[in-house]
Amino acid sequence: MICCLYTCGQSPDSTLKEQKRIRRYHVNYWVTGSIIGIGMVGDIFAISRLKNKSSLTMDELIFVNSDQQKNLMNSIDQWALKQNTVDRTLWKDISDYGQTALLLMPALLLFDKEMRRDWYDLLLMYVEGHTITFTFYNYSFLGPTFQNRLRPITYYPQFTDNVRKNGQNRNSFYSGHVASSTYSTFFMAKVYCDYHPSLGAKKYLIYLAAAVPPLFIGYARIRSLAHFPSDVAVGFALGAIIGIVVPEFHKNRHFKNISLGMFDSPEGTGLTFRWKIPGRNLGGKVVKW
Repeated sequence: MICCLYTCGQSPDSTLKEQKRIRRYHVNYWVTGSIIGIGMVGDIFAISRLKNKSSLTMDELIFVNSDQQKNLMNSIDQWALKQNTVDRTLWKDISDYGQTALLLMPALLLFDKEMRRDWYDLLLMYVEGHTITFTFYNYSFLGPTFQNRLRPITYYPQFTDNVRKNGQNRNSFYSGHVASSTYSTFFMAKVYCDYHPSLGAKKYLIYLAAAVPPLFIGYARIRSLAHFPSDVAVGFALGAIIGIVVPEFHKNRHFKNISLGMFDSPEGTGLTFRWKIPGRNLGGKVVKW
């Protein structure tokens, strides 16, 4: 058996400059279209179910306002129970309109000439990722289909019983607004960095900037008494993961820094491991067994 280890010192782009342009991402229209279609149909059914959860009973309202229940909550989440309720509606509007703005923000990528030529593939990838984000929220064990955590507003006795009893108040964990917003900004950051590999370590500043808007949305959701900080944290983490993984999954093999494959030669059959290190010329090495 032969194992071939090859390290390449050129940037993934440098070997392609004089060749025919190769798209940075590969999108299988049938697979991606199926994911979008099935996911959207499934989400339609999930949304109606989540909006029609059973109303809270008076016994539940009494229990959530007891010291016993509040003592079970960690100190960070207790912050959500110490909000000024006067501007709750304002913060709710900010989170709703802010989420919509972030949903449209990746359109700014089209100002880049190279990305504009791939707009259709990028659009499909973006919609696919959002579909996955919504489906994970609606059907995963972490989402409100299986979790019935009560929203912070149920802990505020100054609101009427009708407001606090609303069945949708069982959908606190986790924050779908934050997950969706984080997916949008991290998708945007990931795609931009993939098209500009020369950024190097500066790409971490891009991701840092991408984290700011969804964190603000998370803050607004807490101030609107819709979520606890832990709800926001989980939504942020899941949105960021999906925003990075979806473009990485679609990345064209020509632009992947690490690849694993097989080869066949008169000397035998084996595996190849290829590692591209931008900016360094290390030559190549072959190891045989």
